[in-house]
Amino acid sequence: MYPEVRAAVAADAGPDLTAPGFDLAAHREDVRRFNLRQPREDVASVQDVDADGVPCRLYTPADALDGLVVHAHGGGFVLNDVDVHDAVVRRFTNRLRRPVLGVDYRRPPEARFPAAPDDLDTVVGWLRREGPSGPYAVHGDSAGANLALVAALRNPGVFRAVALIYPFLDPRAGFASWSEGAGSGFDPSEAAWYWQQYARSEADYDDPDLAPLLSDRLHTLPPTFVATAEHDPLRDEGEELARLLAEAGVETVGIRCLGQVHGFWRHAQFTASEPLVRQVAGYLDQHLQLV
Repeated sequence: MYPEVRAAVAADAGPDLTAPGFDLAAHREDVRRFNLRQPREDVASVQDVDADGVPCRLYTPADALDGLVVHAHGGGFVLNDVDVHDAVVRRFTNRLRRPVLGVDYRRPPEARFPAAPDDLDTVVGWLRREGPSGPYAVHGDSAGANLALVAALRNPGVFRAVALIYPFLDPRAGFASWSEGAGSGFDPSEAAWYWQQYARSEADYDDPDLAPLLSDRLHTLPPTFVATAEHDPLRDEGEELARLLAEAGVETVGIRCLGQVHGFWRHAQFTASEPLVRQVAGYLDQHLQLV
C-alpha cells in the first residue's frame, strides 16, 4: 500500500456491523450526517426527483453537454445513500460536464434482492419515457457497480457505456484476492454479512441478477470500463469480469490502481481519487458524444 493509504487503513475505526444488536439505522444516519458536513463542490443545479416512485438526485453542471449518466452508489447494498455520495457525485458531474442521476435504491435488510435492481429498472423506464434526454451511460462503485452492471444486462441497448469501480460481484468470495486482502480495511466477514443481508436465501447466490459473473448475457454489454484496486479483496473478481467481457467480444478497458484499497474512489483525500474520477469521466465522454 502507498503510505497515505496505509495510514488511512490504520486510522480506520469503523464499527463492527455484524455485532449482535448493532443499530444499523443509527449508523446509517451518523454516516449520512457526517458526509453532509464535508466540503463539496458547487454544481449548477441539484434537484431531488421522483422516478416513478424511486427517489433520485439529478445533478446538472453549467453548460451541460448532451447525455446523462445513471449512478448507483456503493455501500455493500446495505449502507450509504445519495447524501453520503453527494460530494463525489458533484465532483464527477463537474468533470463529466453532463448530468448525473444518483439513484436512491432500496436497501436490505428492509428490502432484499431483487428490490435494488428492480429500482434501477424502474429508473431506466422512467428515463426512456419522460426523463432527461439521452444518450445514457451507467456507472457505479462497489455494490453500486454490481447494480450498474445488472441494469445494463437487464436493459440491453439502453446504455452507450458502462463504468464500474471495484465491482462487488461474487457472493461466495471465491477469488484469491480475498485471502490476500488481510489488513486492507475490508474484512471478508463484513463482505459475507453484506451478501447475507442482500440475498433472500443462499439460492440467490446463483442468480445472475445478484451474481452477474454468472450471466450468459455479458456479450450484450456496450463498451465497459472496469477499475480495480491493488489491495482490495474485490480485485480479482473485477478483473475476471473484464477478462470475461473481452472474451465475449465486448469493448473492454480494465485498469488496476496500484497501492490503493477498497473505497478510495469517493474520498478526495486519496491522491488517486481525482485522477480516477477524471479517467471515468473521460471514458464516458468518449462514448456519450453524439455522432
